[in-house]
Amino acid sequence: MGHLLAKTPLYEEHLALGARMVPFAGYEMPVQYSGIREEHEAVRSSAGIFDVCHMTQFRVFGFGAFDYLQGLLTNDLARIGEVGAAQYTLMCDEDGGIIDDLIVYHTGDLEYLIIGNAANRETDLDWLRARCPQDVTLSDQTEPEHRVDCGIVELADESDRTGLIALQGPRALEVIMELAGPGFEVPRRFHIGEARLDGTPVLIARTGYTGEDGVEILCHLSHAAGIWRALLSFAEVTPCGLGARDTLRLEMGYHLYGSDMDRGVDPISAGLGWVVPQKGTGFVGSEAIARIRSEGPAYRLCGLVVEGGIPRAGHPVLHEGGEVGKVASGTFSPTLRTGIATAYLPVSLAEPGTALEVVIRHKTAKARVERPPFVKSTSLS
Repeated sequence: MGHLLAKTPLYEEHLALGARMVPFAGYEMPVQYSGIREEHEAVRSSAGIFDVCHMTQFRVFGFGAFDYLQGLLTNDLARIGEVGAAQYTLMCDEDGGIIDDLIVYHTGDLEYLIIGNAANRETDLDWLRARCPQDVTLSDQTEPEHRVDCGIVELADESDRTGLIALQGPRALEVIMELAGPGFEVPRRFHIGEARLDGTPVLIARTGYTGEDGVEILCHLSHAAGIWRALLSFAEVTPCGLGARDTLRLEMGYHLYGSDMDRGVDPISAGLGWVVPQKGTGFVGSEAIARIRSEGPAYRLCGLVVEGGIPRAGHPVLHEGGEVGKVASGTFSPTLRTGIATAYLPVSLAEPGTALEVVIRHKTAKARVERPPFVKSTSLS
């Protein structure tokens, strides 16, 4: 017997809009509404709305929260010392393997909010719990009356009580400002702040996964459907599914956990060395990553532009007739009208302009290495 799929608080909204639902990370999620290309183009030209309630949300707070997270995450937490600031970061194992990629928000004097991938919820939580200080309090936010703050760090999984909606596109901010009303100031990029949308208290983060400007809205689970409807009341806003989310993120070269990186890949090989400070901060995996950085990786994640076919994960990548890698992520770019992909290639073949081939349905398509983002001009560029 298979496990029953979970539903986000927006499940009924998706059905009412005629979405095609698919299994994703243990949830029933919309893959598309009107069509992937239409939804993709709506985000690039106007604004699109995404259900991302399936993502994990952890809170870490207490007098030891900074030191605790500084010892687990690759990026330097001191860089977001200002309350409201955020950063992209990784959590790695002792060998430098990527356990998850995360956004960390500094939400209070002694508090941090962590957003992670839905499929990694239990793995992340187990890893965080196993490395908590001895005098830690582990909270279950589904039973808030049982919470006791008696340790130097408190770790709380708030995933089951939090709604998360992304509004992305060049017109996203004007929609948010109108809905929030007079006096609201949009947070700076990679910052988070409090607001009220149509009277509902929310947190608004100026982050996203599309390459366009926009926000991600956190609210109580019970308010998610109301906020979703309020946003869709604007003619500028189009509901978008996982399909458009994937084409948008791949046009920007944004990594997808489980495809472009996993526990078997280190940040240097994945092209994410920029979220690992050169001198490190003594975090788990720092020694292994420093060694790989010093010696140089054998393979590196590269972008590919593919002509005459649509590359998909697992398709062989050839150089002079011999297989040198496999596609990690691949799709048809609605913006560029051509195939794009990522693949781990030997460093000797990782230079932009290198000619390659991708095997697609027993035929070979021409490809060349190109440094992402594939789409150079967006509302963020």
